[in-house]
Amino acid sequence: MENVNHSSSSSSADDHDHHQKPPILHPPAAPRSKAGGWKAIKYILGNESFEKLASMSLIANITVYLNKNYNLSGIFLVNVINTWNGFSNISSLAGAFVSDTYLGKFRTLLLGSISSLLGMGTLTLTAGIHQLRPSSVCTDKSHCPQPKSWQLCFLFTGLGLLSLGAGGIRPCNIAFGADQFDTKTEKGRAQLESFFNWWYFTFTVALVIALTAVVYIQTDVSWTLGFAIPTACFVLSITIFLIGRHTYVYVKPQGSIFSDMVKVITAACRKYGASTETGSEKRFYNPNMATRSNTDAVKLPHTDRFKFLDKAAIIIDPNELDIQGMPKNGWRLCSLQQVEQLKCLVAIMPVWVTAIGTFLTMDQQNTFGVLQALQMDRSIGKHFDFPPGWMNITSMLTLSVWIYIYERVYIPQMKKMTGEGKRLSTKVRILIGIVMSILCMLVAGIVEEHRRNLALKHGSFISPASFALLLPQFCLSGLNEAFAAVAIMEFFTMQLPDSMRTVAGAIFFLSLSISSYLGTFIVNIIHKVTSNKSDQLPWLGGHDLNKIRLDYYYYFIAALGALNFAYFNFYASRYVLRNNFSGSEGEEVVLERSVACNSSNNMSDECNITIDKEKGLERHIGSNV
Repeated sequence: MENVNHSSSSSSADDHDHHQKPPILHPPAAPRSKAGGWKAIKYILGNESFEKLASMSLIANITVYLNKNYNLSGIFLVNVINTWNGFSNISSLAGAFVSDTYLGKFRTLLLGSISSLLGMGTLTLTAGIHQLRPSSVCTDKSHCPQPKSWQLCFLFTGLGLLSLGAGGIRPCNIAFGADQFDTKTEKGRAQLESFFNWWYFTFTVALVIALTAVVYIQTDVSWTLGFAIPTACFVLSITIFLIGRHTYVYVKPQGSIFSDMVKVITAACRKYGASTETGSEKRFYNPNMATRSNTDAVKLPHTDRFKFLDKAAIIIDPNELDIQGMPKNGWRLCSLQQVEQLKCLVAIMPVWVTAIGTFLTMDQQNTFGVLQALQMDRSIGKHFDFPPGWMNITSMLTLSVWIYIYERVYIPQMKKMTGEGKRLSTKVRILIGIVMSILCMLVAGIVEEHRRNLALKHGSFISPASFALLLPQFCLSGLNEAFAAVAIMEFFTMQLPDSMRTVAGAIFFLSLSISSYLGTFIVNIIHKVTSNKSDQLPWLGGHDLNKIRLDYYYYFIAALGALNFAYFNFYASRYVLRNNFSGSEGEEVVLERSVACNSSNNMSDECNITIDKEKGLERHIGSNV
């Protein structure tokens, strides 16, 4: 099949439309030699650390706040938390669209931070003005005044502003940081890979140090002061981000890849009957790449995978092109570049499904794990009670310790022994993370059964079981994140081209969003099914964990984790390229192609992968037709 190269300054009709739009002004950027690198990253990480300090101090304690100050409990409380988490993550798609099409990463991050500041300020008002909350006077543990509709509306407004802010921050912070490194150089590639781990490490350490104080202030001193501190942190976050504005590398918005993807699917469906077989008389629309500011345009090669999508780029009628050689209708004819970008996204979908199953277990500790702590003995000595919100710090601390050991102990030791700083493969890290998630749920179920039995034996609402019994399950949740979440984030970023970095961030947080909504769905289904049986206790529901079988629910989630392990190990892992190195460092080697190229539904061939052997970075080159 013939590729038709048109010497145009755009790769699609969509790009032609972009030239008609008025230019968007962006902060002045210094030349690449003077901008970017670690001198810019220090401001980005500073912004990220204070932003995460503010948002996570709320996330860590929101369950306790709504339970103690709004008298929410049971299924409704879990649904509120999961829905909020889900909306916060799914708004990342909108943030990615706005960033890529109109504002760019810098402006999207700035506006997202301002929205989060307003949301945090609103929640501070709910803590400081008692009329915005229901009365805290309860007749007993199970009967407390419920919030009025307008009080919930004010609360949800604050949470909504925080979600909108998260939608601007989450898909752009990693992508904006990655833009600061020149991946055409060996130094830039090495810095980029380290950035993924240090991004996680720096803000997590800041959280562990600060959240101990913030959460304690919220729980034991004053909720108003405890929420005012995160509000001030958002102010510092925005200030630091703006101070570094002259050191950043700015990549101008190139148009939404999401709209391109919809156009490819539409065009392929409209040309359903077209043939993509080699030797056909049809031609592909394959224009030259436009030169972009501050970055090099990298043209994706044509591959044989998902050949149905190739129909979108077939020129059936010469009249589909205008006199400048550009498509008259971008919904009927797309460029091969647009097609290959969608193929890249489709190829990561199997691992994306694994991510949803893995993150499902992480959500349990933010809700049910904290509710367990509320009904356990949290006393340390005679005068101090361990705040339930601190339980999540255990996960963060575990994550930070592992990343430090991995970067500063494991890799240097491997380099001494083998001469190479060999890293654990993406597949291995994801598998370990899934195993940790299963163990987390099993341990949580065993601890919950023990906690409940002791509470019933003593006839008390608070079990005499120590909160310390919860530490192992929170540690396992942290290891799940350290292995699986970091590996999946890295996989999405490295498997998509540089132009789709924002999409990679949005897809990562979309998986978190769907896991939250899936958790809400499972909770409601299990509650409905088990509540209808009069001969046994329901698994979920109610204000008192002693009157339900939360341990059965944990075992059920563990079973789902086992299914996720089998799915990834026997199917999805084949979409993760395996590093079979050969040859000297820096030369191109041929790897065993993933099932994305070798499945029975596609033509078998091999993909060329350009690899930096020292760091194990994979660059998908593909095979030309």
